[in-house]
Amino acid sequence: MISAEVLAELTSRINNIEEAYEYMLAYASQGLSSDQGTDTGRQAREFLGRCNTALNGFGQFLTDVIERLGLEPAAAYRAFIGVIDRDARDAQAALQLVLAQPAISSQLVDNLNASIHLRALLTDLFLIDEVLKAHR
Repeated sequence: MISAEVLAELTSRINNIEEAYEYMLAYASQGLSSDQGTDTGRQAREFLGRCNTALNGFGQFLTDVIERLGLEPAAAYRAFIGVIDRDARDAQAALQLVLAQPAISSQLVDNLNASIHLRALLTDLFLIDEVLKAHR
């Protein structure tokens, strides 16, 4: 059995990743040359920061969730979590590169949004979230 706290953390992590992506879509469309000195830019860094935090250790966190739920066949779950882990680490590397920049432009965020790593991660999350909903 899995605790309500673990389920809440799972939901929070997935929501933070998805919300950051949605915010980045809006930010990319604004044509801003920098995030500096605006509420919109401050919010962009906040959303990206929350997403980065949500991605920390995400593969291991999911592995723990699957083990606590006792889902079978375990090998199928472990294999897909391996995919999620790789995609999460790759997306996080791109995200951290953007966060390391002194100015985050709309164009930079648009390129991040287009990253196959981020898109693959989002698709992975949609799939695993639906699978896990059936077992909650």
